[in-house]
Amino acid sequence: MSVTFFPDKSYPSCLEVKKMKILVAGGTGLIGKQVVDILTAQGHVAVPASPSSGVNSVTGEGLEAAMAGADVVVDLTNTTEFDEEVVVKFFTQSTANLLAAEKRAGVQHHLVLSVVGTDRIGPVGYFAGKTAQEKAVRDGGVPYTLIRATQFFEFIPMIADSGTHDGSVLLTNHLMQPMAAAEVAAFVAEAAVTPALNGALEIAGPEQAPMYEFAKRVLSAQGDHRTVGIDPDGGYFGIPIEETTIVPVGEARIGEKTLDQWLQETAGSQPPRKS
Repeated sequence: MSVTFFPDKSYPSCLEVKKMKILVAGGTGLIGKQVVDILTAQGHVAVPASPSSGVNSVTGEGLEAAMAGADVVVDLTNTTEFDEEVVVKFFTQSTANLLAAEKRAGVQHHLVLSVVGTDRIGPVGYFAGKTAQEKAVRDGGVPYTLIRATQFFEFIPMIADSGTHDGSVLLTNHLMQPMAAAEVAAFVAEAAVTPALNGALEIAGPEQAPMYEFAKRVLSAQGDHRTVGIDPDGGYFGIPIEETTIVPVGEARIGEKTLDQWLQETAGSQPPRKS
């Protein structure tokens, strides 16, 4: 996949930069696996780091050895918890350990994947953790890039599940602009081998529509017959949002893949869902 997010020629292409060692924390997850594959195909030494490989960013286990000689660290760590206290503790400890190890190893670029709207929602629920993470990165003393992405197509069924009550889905009519995980990974991989921005960039898909409409399209395509309706106060996983809270409101890099294209590509690859 070729996605150009840095049209300015001041940024070198992946073919023009030196080959680097890049530690991908969370490198076995949905985005991480693809980032490692892309960077490896480009000739970089991409090291996937996760507890399953003996590297734990929360406890610090294995970080020193994995980080030795690294030029860039890509932080894709995440937690499946949504409890605010748990999420804040996870991102605070993980980020502090990564940054401290990076300073000792002389890492020159820390790249972290965050969420569009984090700066507008603020320290509430899951976003309290992302807010803490972003602040730690900005204040951490390592050149950095913050990439804020919109929701992934792959997560829309989970969003629908969060709004399901008595067999029906009720979601907000506020806007979403989701994108394919593969395009998120392509962007992250490209950003990893370009200079640190010491700022934030937002990325999103090519279509913007109310949240309930995206859910209706995905569930219908996947053979899920739950009805999808509107709850104006439904928010996002229970967090109150406004019309444009979770879509870019300024400059953003826009992916190319539409939801219909993604649905066609993934048809038959998704397990049957309960209706």
